[in-house]
Amino acid sequence: MKVKPIFWVEGEVAILDQRLLPEKVVYIRCKRYQQVAQTIKNMAIRGAPAIGIAAAMGVALGVWKLKSARRLEERFQKICQTLTNTRPTAHNLFWAIERMKKRFYSHKNSSLPELKRYLQKEAENILEEDIATNRKIGENGKRLIKAGITVLTHCNAGALATGGYGTALGVLRAAWESGVRFKVIADETRPYLQGARLTAWELQQEGIPVTIITDSTAGYLMAQGKINLVIVGADRIAANGDTANKIGTYSLAILAKHHNIPFYVAAPFSTIDLNIANGQQIPIEKRPGKELAYLGKKCIYPQGVNALYYAFDVTPARYITGIITEKGVIEPPFKKAINRLSRRRQNG
Repeated sequence: MKVKPIFWVEGEVAILDQRLLPEKVVYIRCKRYQQVAQTIKNMAIRGAPAIGIAAAMGVALGVWKLKSARRLEERFQKICQTLTNTRPTAHNLFWAIERMKKRFYSHKNSSLPELKRYLQKEAENILEEDIATNRKIGENGKRLIKAGITVLTHCNAGALATGGYGTALGVLRAAWESGVRFKVIADETRPYLQGARLTAWELQQEGIPVTIITDSTAGYLMAQGKINLVIVGADRIAANGDTANKIGTYSLAILAKHHNIPFYVAAPFSTIDLNIANGQQIPIEKRPGKELAYLGKKCIYPQGVNALYYAFDVTPARYITGIITEKGVIEPPFKKAINRLSRRRQNG
């Protein structure tokens, strides 16, 4: 995809406003780290890997704008905390901020101009590494895509949700690039319609056939034998394989299990939170109910009716066929496999 979700330019962070797609391609030019935090919080940028990249660039931008090294560590911690407080579920956000902290403390005795360059470079490295990681995810997962099948995906786990290639859609993109031909069904994904607006837009640009359905249609199509495979992204994966993803994923996983349809999660290894034992410990973001009640500027609910909006749910590992990462496709038992890959990673 030619459009970049996020990039550093001339001492600013340019973020594609995904709320306006596909009608408009508009970039928000963030001059201050608080603006980056706001784009994360208000869903202008979304998707766990993309949120992590934005947080890293926000940290770099915050230090970039400092005029002096006075109370440097105190101000740096404030920058990090502001970005940490934006959204609670996506693990990549916290992972990226911790990585920026390590870079800061390893160079905090450098001159301020040098420190700024170190942090900018680290944020750009996170972006570049994410694209490379996504391509590896695509290569590892493309063998799952057979000619002639129909794949269901939920929300948007494509280039827009990452540095620029995609996790779940990265698998589809890699298979398509290798010559395999198939069809995709995308759930609308209420209330932001990431499937209908973003996933469909991305696939259309790649020339991959895509059909949009309402979220509640998937079960009927599965019963009709019209869905052969499900691939979704992830916002946080617990050490046992339990996976938090966009609300509605859990329901799809149960339906897929009932109909004997393989259900895969595609995510970078950095999405796995080794400090969380299971899905019950994953913090689930609860967003304002008014986000459900409005389509654009029009309220579609009767005045005075309450709306409850959880942005994510947790799919237990027992419903997941495999987790596609840059390290390979992790299969059950997930806890042992994740621990083994984690040790291998730590040992280089």
